[in-house]
Amino acid sequence: MGYAGGTSANPTYYNIGDYSETVQVDFDPSLVSYDRLLDAFWNSHDPTADSYSTQYRSAIFYADEKQHEAALASKAKWEAELGSPILTAIEPVGTFYVAEDYHQKYYLQSNYTLKAELIAAYPDFKDFMNSTASARLNGYLGGFGDKEVLKTQVVKLGLSESAQKKLIQATEYGLSAACPVPVK
Repeated sequence: MGYAGGTSANPTYYNIGDYSETVQVDFDPSLVSYDRLLDAFWNSHDPTADSYSTQYRSAIFYADEKQHEAALASKAKWEAELGSPILTAIEPVGTFYVAEDYHQKYYLQSNYTLKAELIAAYPDFKDFMNSTASARLNGYLGGFGDKEVLKTQVVKLGLSESAQKKLIQATEYGLSAACPVPVK
């Protein structure tokens, strides 16, 4: 979680200026293509809806010209498919500022039992924030993912048996496959 797309230095949640809240996705192109990530992005929200603020707008921030061209082509494809203009901004990333610690892994930070177990495994907050386990737990606690995948992954997340049960209980109300990018 962080901020991009603005012009001033060092934005914060309470002094965001002209920045947008965003996530930075680090990915291995041998495992998932940029085009596949773009499809997941378009699929996860209504890109034809007008944003009510710069802070919460729909945007793709590209890192290089190759990503820029792919984002534009993907936007054109989805516009044709949806039959409506897409209002998502496509802009160079510029500087990405990592958001404050309390904004990281929002759902996980609200679950003290699971957070405590991961903090024990990753005592340096930066390691906690960047761990795959915390990203997956945060997604599941936010209601996203596949229940069958969770059942196979839960033992690989480094949680105690008790915490594994708490995670499964926390997702009993269902999960939404909002991010259809497969996990290997």
